[in-house]
Formats: sequence, structure tokens, C-alpha cells
Amino acid sequence: MLVDDGNDEEIANFLKEMQEFYGKNWIKLFRLQENQGPGAARNLGWDASTQPYIAFLDADDTWHPKKVELQLSFMLSHPEVALTAHRWTWLEKWGGDNVPDNPSKVKAHPISPRKLLLSNRLATPTVMLRRNLPFRFDPRKRFSEDYLLFLTILLSGFPGFYLEATLTYLHKPPYGASGLSGKLWAMEVGELDTYLRLYREGRIPLWILMGIVPFSLAKYARRVVRSLAWRRKV
Repeated sequence: MLVDDGNDEEIANFLKEMQEFYGKNWIKLFRLQENQGPGAARNLGWDASTQPYIAFLDADDTWHPKKVELQLSFMLSHPEVALTAHRWTWLEKWGGDNVPDNPSKVKAHPISPRKLLLSNRLATPTVMLRRNLPFRFDPRKRFSEDYLLFLTILLSGFPGFYLEATLTYLHKPPYGASGLSGKLWAMEVGELDTYLRLYREGRIPLWILMGIVPFSLAKYARRVVRSLAWRRKV
């Protein structure tokens, strides 16, 4: 299933050609007439899906060939689990020594909601969810909308597990790829908004909110430094 979030006509035509080549029974294509953000696009695909589990893949990321097989196998074997995620890595180049290993078995451990509050390890293209969960991405939220959803699921008592295998590959730095501090600040504001929403919804107490905000700001400062280092490297 492909969701076109208001791209230009060239990309839209390319997606149509892909659908015609593989067939409409193989690729379902949905198009938003104007860009509505990642939350709205993912919700559209989520609501249109028919299988019991769903996963998300953005246009600039790739999956290991065994990602779906390994992750789905774990979830089918543990039907009580609502969410799984796994490791990812940033690949500047693909091929040669950069081609990843071929895992056959993976270890898994529960995801701690409180640890997730301190550090968001759940990159969206690594996540697989049960389709029937009573939650969705907030379509009005442009930054940290995925973090809010995953924390809401886990803090609501739904179990999640982390698979110790690298099955997703990012082909640009995970943040600060453009070197624009303004975008990094928007991401930080989105994260702070996530914490505030969780507090207002009664999912975290005030003392956790008061502790996590300065910790988040410290992480933001580190991201700015790392972003500048990546820009110099490129």
C-alpha cells in the first residue's frame, strides 16, 4: 500500500505507473491532494489496511529483506504484544562492506515506557503494530507525532517488545540532515509538546514531567552539535 502525501505530478505519475506495472491487486495507491503531514498519511494507510498487523516505511528508508518475516513471526507467536520495534542504522552508502548481515534468529526484550520517555529508540520504520489498536497518529502534529503514539500505547498498558536485530536502514542522518537548527528546534518543541500532552491526559505524573523537560533540552543541545558535525563531514 502506497500513500502519496500531496507530492508533485511527476512523483504521482511514477506511483501510478508502478501500480499499473504490478497490478492494482498488488499495490493499492492512495493520494492526498495536498500535503497533510506524516500523521494523516499514515492514518490513511492504517485505516485502509485489511491485515492484522501494519508497518510503516518512509520514502527515504529501506528494510532488510527479512524484516517483515522476522518481526511478524515474533508477533504471531506472541499475540498479546501490541507493538514491536528493532534496531536501525544509518547507511551513507549501500553495497560492499555496508551490506548488513542476514539474521535468522533475534532476541527480544520488553520495552520499558519509562526508559522510552528518556530516549526514543523507536524509529517509525522499525515499528510493527496490531491494526486493531484504539489509537492513531495525531494528524495535526507535525513533529514527534510518532513518539506520542508509541508512548500512548505503552503507557496505556499495551505490551511492546524490542528485537535486537538491525532490520531498517536510514539513508540520511536521523536528524539535522539539512543542518537547519530551526528544524531541530521544531523537533524539540514537538517532543516537549508530547510530554505535556501525556501529563494532561494523566499518563505521566507532574514529577516526571518536571524531570523530563530539562533532560530533553539537554538532548536537543547534543543534537545541534551532532548536526553541525554531520554537515561538516558531508
